[in-house]
Amino acid sequence: MKENKYIRFLIFLIANFSALAIGAWLMNEGPRTDWYLSLNKAPWTPAGWVFGAAWTTIMVLFSVYMTKVSFQHEFLNKKVLILYIDQWILNVSWNYIFFNQHLTKLGLVVIALLWILVGYFTFEYLKKVKWYTLFILPYLIWMTIATSLNAYIVLNN
Repeated sequence: MKENKYIRFLIFLIANFSALAIGAWLMNEGPRTDWYLSLNKAPWTPAGWVFGAAWTTIMVLFSVYMTKVSFQHEFLNKKVLILYIDQWILNVSWNYIFFNQHLTKLGLVVIALLWILVGYFTFEYLKKVKWYTLFILPYLIWMTIATSLNAYIVLNN
């Protein structure tokens, strides 16, 4: 079972979409609250629907990427597992910190750490997974945009 790429993909897909669901639950009504709506947001802030479409696409592609990375090692060796769990925790916790607790500066630290971690995944496994790196690039690009949005809010509110 551990050698079946479809099972591994399904495990990553469930874990990634669980992160999205838990993150959405933890942020509660975050993007629709008076607090968020009153913030001075970056002019490049996408429309609300873009976030859902982007995260759905990113998590499917990241599942493909992690499946490939997992086959480069024993099934989720310690390093890969720790990096993946750290990524998962940072991704989920940002929603709570930023939207629920309104801690924009701490949110910026968390999202910057997530951006660094996704960048590390991107470049650490580039030689091993080769063109599969294309599957994580949308995540890295989105994290760059998201980090800039959080930074703008910190600097302009």
